[in-house]
Amino acid sequence: MSIFKKIIKSLVSKGNLEDEEAMTSNKYLPEEDMPVDEKFMLNFRQNGGKFLYCDDIQEAQSLFQQILEENQWQGTNASCFQDSVKELFNELGVTFSKAIRTSSFFLCDCEYLVGNMGGILVSSNQLKETRVNELPENFVVVSYTSQLTHDISEGLQFIKNRGASIPSNITTLQHFDLSKREEDNFMNYGNVTKNLYLLLIEDL
Repeated sequence: MSIFKKIIKSLVSKGNLEDEEAMTSNKYLPEEDMPVDEKFMLNFRQNGGKFLYCDDIQEAQSLFQQILEENQWQGTNASCFQDSVKELFNELGVTFSKAIRTSSFFLCDCEYLVGNMGGILVSSNQLKETRVNELPENFVVVSYTSQLTHDISEGLQFIKNRGASIPSNITTLQHFDLSKREEDNFMNYGNVTKNLYLLLIEDL
């Protein structure tokens, strides 16, 4: 059993409010007291993100179809700037369009997952030069367990160490609860709230 399945099983088994509060309070413990994968999961959920763990690409495709059905996005247009990501989901009931503002959702991968803030690091590799607030309010992000980092500094260092040119438009998505959109935008000027599904694929 993978570490993520163990964590998920542990979280699900603690169903009452007191246990839930105890889990979310763990984000205030010193970083070394919590593994980066567990830290990311708890903080990401606290931020309002929807987390879907996948054993492999096939399970990610199956869960992607369930997301489409849940939101009635079958047959609608989606935006995606990455051919490699489009190919993963090209035959699953969605049409990719260049009309960003009228798309039902935006599909992309990411640079890294940021554990200490439950955020998702993206760049021009995913967004081109489009600003986050110009993209649809619904996001579906594909990522891998090998992309987990402790903090933004570590993620930026990994990007720098890849040897290729450093991408532009680097930003972090970390607000995912649309019901708190006005509060988030007021308290965190410049941040944009998105309704976000994360398909996290095991590759370790």
